[in-house]
Amino acid sequence: MTLAPPPGTREWFPLAPLTTLELGGPARWFFEARTRPELAGALLWAAEQGLPVAVLGGGSNLVVSDAGFPGLVVRLALRGLVVQAGGGSVRLSVAAGEPWDWVVARSVDENLAGLECLSGIPGTAGATPIQNVGAYGQEVAEVVEEVRVLDRASLREATLGADECGFSYRSSSFRSEPERFVVLAVTFRLRPGGPPTVCYDDVERALGDRAAAATLGEVRETVLSLRRGKSMLADPDDPNRRSAGSFFTNPVVSPETADRVSGRAVALGFAEPRRFPAAGGWVKLAAAWLVEHAGFPRGLRRGAVGLSSRHALALVHHGGGTTAELLALAREIRSGVEARFAVRLTPEPVFLGFPARDPLD
Repeated sequence: MTLAPPPGTREWFPLAPLTTLELGGPARWFFEARTRPELAGALLWAAEQGLPVAVLGGGSNLVVSDAGFPGLVVRLALRGLVVQAGGGSVRLSVAAGEPWDWVVARSVDENLAGLECLSGIPGTAGATPIQNVGAYGQEVAEVVEEVRVLDRASLREATLGADECGFSYRSSSFRSEPERFVVLAVTFRLRPGGPPTVCYDDVERALGDRAAAATLGEVRETVLSLRRGKSMLADPDDPNRRSAGSFFTNPVVSPETADRVSGRAVALGFAEPRRFPAAGGWVKLAAAWLVEHAGFPRGLRRGAVGLSSRHALALVHHGGGTTAELLALAREIRSGVEARFAVRLTPEPVFLGFPARDPLD
């Protein structure tokens, strides 16, 4: 029996307005799932039709091809939040479609520590374990207890513990195997009345003398202020607003590579780049520093695209452009950094509608 498209399914639906970059072509089919049965029904229909499926959250970390997506795009609109106390901690269970910053604000209002430095990040709760979202000294992998998922092949639900999620720097098994699961909900284990995380230089400097005794609310407001100063908040009046946030991750390199980059910087007349400790004795370098010192200043323009005037890692769309133009600039930046410092930058966004996972190659 041939299934009919789920009620409400739309054809040739424009995706650009659903992304923060406001770029890209349409979805051949589009469906918004408000319940888990609706999601399962849409996946079953797509499987019968032999259609590829992409799941869309807030569109804040997404680059869509100019050709669009040839299959079914499902936008998750699952809602709900449950707070459960017990055992000296609190479990915050959040449906995938909840706006992320609202979740962080709720945790701070409830005096629950663990998410405060992740304030102001756009998108939905369901995307946070996929990207292992992190900022200002925190990442969600530190507080994720479990992730409720739908197996896309069997359409059965399962619960994965944090140790089954394959968390790594800005990634997870959900990102490396995007066709296996759909994230339905995430449960975070937070610390009631716990102190905020204040371990990032920018946050410490902004708090000043208050750093040691800062409240969760003060840290949240400080992070929001820092993000606002870098055009990293959703603001319709900000000329840098059309972006996917940081386009490249901070490269994690060996100490020997870090030393070589420092030596190259000094030879070029620059101060040595800042280093940050990473797992296994490796070193994290600031990608923004590499971009700027490779000759790509903030505010750079290439027609309708460019770099943010406030943050060298944010590629921005000024309107009327194409995804191809944005990717051309991204390739130019990556090639320039590699030529000058012999470090290859890795893109952070998810790419939709491209034949390769990394269309910069």
